[in-house]
Amino acid sequence: MASLRGNPAFRSLWLSNLFFFGGVWTQTLVLGWLAFDMTHSDFAVAVFTAARLAPMLLGPVAGAFADRHNRVVLLMVMCGWAVIVVSVVASFASAGILSYWGLVAGGFAIGLAQSPSQPARASLVLDLVGTANLSNANALNALALNMTQVIGPAIGGAMIAALGAPAALWISTAWYALSLVLLLPLRRVRQTRHAEHEPVLAMVASGLRVIGRNRLAVAVLLVTVAANILLWPIYQSFMPVFADECLQLDAAGLGALLTFAGVGGLIGSLIIAAMGDFRRKGALFVFGTMAWAVCWAVFSQLQWPPAAFALMALIGLASAAFGVLQTTLLLLATEPAVHGRALGVQELAIGVMPVATLGLGAIADRVGVAMTTLVAAILLIVALIVLVLRVPRLLKVGEPDAGARATEAAEGAWAGHP
Repeated sequence: MASLRGNPAFRSLWLSNLFFFGGVWTQTLVLGWLAFDMTHSDFAVAVFTAARLAPMLLGPVAGAFADRHNRVVLLMVMCGWAVIVVSVVASFASAGILSYWGLVAGGFAIGLAQSPSQPARASLVLDLVGTANLSNANALNALALNMTQVIGPAIGGAMIAALGAPAALWISTAWYALSLVLLLPLRRVRQTRHAEHEPVLAMVASGLRVIGRNRLAVAVLLVTVAANILLWPIYQSFMPVFADECLQLDAAGLGALLTFAGVGGLIGSLIIAAMGDFRRKGALFVFGTMAWAVCWAVFSQLQWPPAAFALMALIGLASAAFGVLQTTLLLLATEPAVHGRALGVQELAIGVMPVATLGLGAIADRVGVAMTTLVAAILLIVALIVLVLRVPRLLKVGEPDAGARATEAAEGAWAGHP
């Protein structure tokens, strides 16, 4: 907990993140439940989910804003926007006049508060803690995200049962408001920003050129793309299918599976936080992601629930290496002037997941979810091996050599010497 104990500014940001993502996970469950309750259609829920996730495609533009403008102000604007939008949706729901398409529009508007704020949120961490504490701080942020992912839906479900969906939305609004208040002490924080006042689209283009010439940054982003095409959609969409068809579990069993994964993620995040500024962050990123894929391959073939629960805990544990270190490595591999845009491209890379979900769903309809998951896990392992052979220095990112970060960030295109 070093970054929290010794850094009041980061502590304020971490608490703000805790309430922000608590609001995100709670209103995600509540709005998804409303979408299904209104339509009783799986496809209608998928349309709502796609609308909520669509703002991820704005990642590069949001990253340019994070490089050009005050990141704390941007986060305050996004929190304020979330408070307004969720309040409007809650008001319509309370009055009984919320339609399905109004819900879809609300989901899209709420997505505008969440996804485009991520580059500013993640790049601000480095401004607050510095390079030496970056892994610890990012692990603590992942810990907050995992905590809210485990607790938020449970609280949302309990509030729906006890108070009704509109009341649950009003409580989510209060959490966003608390997140906004906790950002106020950070207004005077000194930040690294892009010095030139060029147009935003020109900044996006120049940032893409700089990142595209940085082989380490591209390597990290390729791992993000591969994971979000091949395996994250399995966890996000197909766990009910595994629970029902492969493990013969009911809804409570499905909840237990997801809880085991969340607990594993919490433990993994704590372990990485405790490691501090450790060597070979790139190696842990690659081999942790590979272990995650291996666990998924084994899980796909299980039919015994106790073993499945244990594997889900290991899946959560291994996923922490990917979830925490993808942002850490991207910040270490790039220059401060393009941090926001690099994280914006990362957000765009994550944004391939909804499209990948449709493709994997079509494949699973033909060959089954177990075979789809097994092949996807094997493909991710092969992709990681090929990437390491092509860019072996990815394994060495995080070495404490003087000037290593600047050297790695400045190195040339993929055509150069590996």
